[in-house]
Amino acid sequence: MFDRPEAQFAISAVREAAQLVRRVQAEMVTDALTKGDRSPVTVGDFAAQALVAYRMKEALPGAVLLGEENAASLRTADGAETLAAVTKFVASALPGIDSEAVCDLIDRGAADATADYWTLDPIDGTKGFLRGDQYAVALGLVEGGRVAIGVLGCPDLADGVTGQKGGPGSILAASRGRGAHLQALDQPDSPWRRLSVSTVADPAQTRVLRSVEKAHTSISGIDRVLDAMGVSGQAIPMDSQAKYAVLAAGGGEMLVRLLAADRPDYREKVWDQAAGSIVIEEAGGRVTDLAGRTLDFGQGRTLAHNRGVLATNGPLHDAALAAIAELGYGSK
Repeated sequence: MFDRPEAQFAISAVREAAQLVRRVQAEMVTDALTKGDRSPVTVGDFAAQALVAYRMKEALPGAVLLGEENAASLRTADGAETLAAVTKFVASALPGIDSEAVCDLIDRGAADATADYWTLDPIDGTKGFLRGDQYAVALGLVEGGRVAIGVLGCPDLADGVTGQKGGPGSILAASRGRGAHLQALDQPDSPWRRLSVSTVADPAQTRVLRSVEKAHTSISGIDRVLDAMGVSGQAIPMDSQAKYAVLAAGGGEMLVRLLAADRPDYREKVWDQAAGSIVIEEAGGRVTDLAGRTLDFGQGRTLAHNRGVLATNGPLHDAALAAIAELGYGSK
């Protein structure tokens, strides 16, 4: 199932990082810095990236990592308190590590590659993490511009089918050509369950997974697409790539990321799509951009050749693309 050593590494690293950020959340660490893209970055973000970078250096010393975070703010006087908190949590997993080593590990994610590389979102859905809602640790391996391996650690996702919170959490892993599987995050010896997307083909029964944060997309545009398709099913609001996990497990049929009106030139970051996209595809679903193009992960830190994202269970994909094109959202 996961015979590649890279897959085994990714599962182990994501499991450990997800458990670490859960501890951060439990201790109510919600101190945040403001990043240029207007999203908060937390102690958990930095700690998880440092831990994954360390495990990668240990297991795959030649690997290239594109991480979401860098340590620039932590190296300033204003970041000293946050750095101390980050170091404390990293040291709980790596005893004896100091703050300078933590910063160096975080900065291992500063690469900008177009060939083979790993990409990490240490906490996807940071605002969900701060609110106590869904979030995910997302790690993907890109080979030749395509995602080859993806792992999602969802500490508060009890069941991918229902999307309920709590329990031991979930870890989802996919390897190209090997399917997508789910296991309880806190039960590494429990059996893996193979995932399959739902078979719903009727728009009236379609459950749409929608972002909680309105700044991430065009809410009114999505409403118009759904109206054009005749979608009248349940809307499931959820943060992060946990949405991708639920779609892959059959708990929803569609998600779409249109461009926000005030950010028409925005291009998706690779770490926001890599792990989730392969989990959906290996569960039998489809993931493209708004024009139906395959996502191209070979252009550095963004999906520079793609515009927006559409993910479905498969049977609904062409109808969704047609509605998007009819409304003019799929054009460049």
